[in-house]
Amino acid sequence: MLNIIQNINKAFDHRIRLGIMSVLMVNESADFNMLKELLGVTDGNLASHTKALELENYIQIEKQFIGKKPNTKYSATKEGRIAFTSHIEALEKLIKKS
Repeated sequence: MLNIIQNINKAFDHRIRLGIMSVLMVNESADFNMLKELLGVTDGNLASHTKALELENYIQIEKQFIGKKPNTKYSATKEGRIAFTSHIEALEKLIKKS
């Protein structure tokens, strides 16, 4: 019997990471404040979860200054898009089997 949860990706287990990737899948990029507002999370939570996704090479982080203000921009990598799509497909299969 095939393990029905084998393609569920542990990197997307947490709802904040799932939210980050969901936003980045439908937007070319999102900045820190946009993600923070959309997801309703603290600075520290967002920073730790984006770092975890960056370590998996699922997102790219670009830091720059706009005027004198720092701006951090996030985008999904090709690898991240593939992994997230596979994760969503695995969840859909799991739901259909239930």
